Amino acid sequence: MRKPDKRHVIAHISDLHCGHPHFVAEMLETAIAEVNELQPDIVVVSGDLTGFGFLPDYEMAREYVDKIECQHVVTIPGNHDARNVGYLHFEDLFGPRNRVLHVDGVSVVAVDSSEPDLNEGCVGRGRYGWIRKQFAHPAELRVFVLHHHLVPIPRTGRERSMVTDSGDVLELLTECGVDIVLSGHKHVPYAWQLEEMFVVNAGTVSTTRLRGRVKPSYNIIEFTPDQVTIDQKIPGGGRERVISFDPSSREYRKYISEASGWAPPVENVSVVDQSGAGFGTAGGQGVVDAVRAAESSGDETDS
Repeated sequence: MRKPDKRHVIAHISDLHCGHPHFVAEMLETAIAEVNELQPDIVVVSGDLTGFGFLPDYEMAREYVDKIECQHVVTIPGNHDARNVGYLHFEDLFGPRNRVLHVDGVSVVAVDSSEPDLNEGCVGRGRYGWIRKQFAHPAELRVFVLHHHLVPIPRTGRERSMVTDSGDVLELLTECGVDIVLSGHKHVPYAWQLEEMFVVNAGTVSTTRLRGRVKPSYNIIEFTPDQVTIDQKIPGGGRERVISFDPSSREYRKYISEASGWAPPVENVSVVDQSGAGFGTAGGQGVVDAVRAAESSGDETDS
C-alpha cells in the first residue's frame, strides 16, 4: 500500500512528428532530458510519433522514446501514425495500439482513436464495454488517453477532425468515474472542466507546426490525495499551471498559460474564485505567474 503523502508524477508528451519537415530534434531531446529529471512514475505519449507513418519515421521515434527513463511508458498512435499503413510499423516497434496500466493507485486506459488515412478519430462502440471493464479496477486516479480531442479546442480554426463519437465517449467516461482525459492532435494546449472530469489537451512537444502565438509544450500532472495539478512546460522554457483541483470536492482553479498562445493584458482579466472555481493566477512551487500581457512569439502557422 502506498504512503498517503506520496506524490505521483505523470509526464504527458504528444505530437512528436519525427521525420516531418517541421520536426525539431533539439526540442525533443530537451523535453526528454527534462522529463527524465522529473523522474515521473508514468510517461504518456499520446500519438503522432511520426510525420507520415513511414518506417524510418517510426525507427527515429523508437530511438527517442527509448531515451525516456521511466518504467511505465504508455504509447499510442495518432492519425499521422496511421497514414501509409503505418499502424503496422507501430505494432512492430511499439506493440499493441491499446494499453492499460494499473499501478500504485493510478489507472491509465489508452486507446487508438486513429483511422487509416483520416484526420478525424473514433473510439467505437465496440470498445465501450472493454473501457468500462478496465476502469472497474480500484483506483484513486483514473486517466483516459487518446490522440484526438473529445472537446473542441479554442483558437484552432474550424472544427473538423475530432472524435466522431465524442458525445458517447464523454458519457461513458463520466459513468466510469474518469478524473482526467489526456489527448493531443491539435498542437494547441488547453484544458476543460466537464462535470467532474478534466479534459486536457497537449501541444506539440517538438515541431514548429504552431498556430498563432502557441508555443511547443508538454504536460506535467502531479497527484496527491489532497490535490491534482496540471502544468504546461515549454521545452527549455517556463513551466506554468493550467488547472489545479481537489480530487474529493472537485473544486478547481483554471489558469492562462503562455504556451496556449492566449494571454490577455492583466487589467483585462478578472479573478473569479468564489468556491475554488474559475480563472486565477498561478502560484507556488516556482511556477511562473500564468497571467501576462500578450506578446508575439513569431511562430509560424501551418494547419
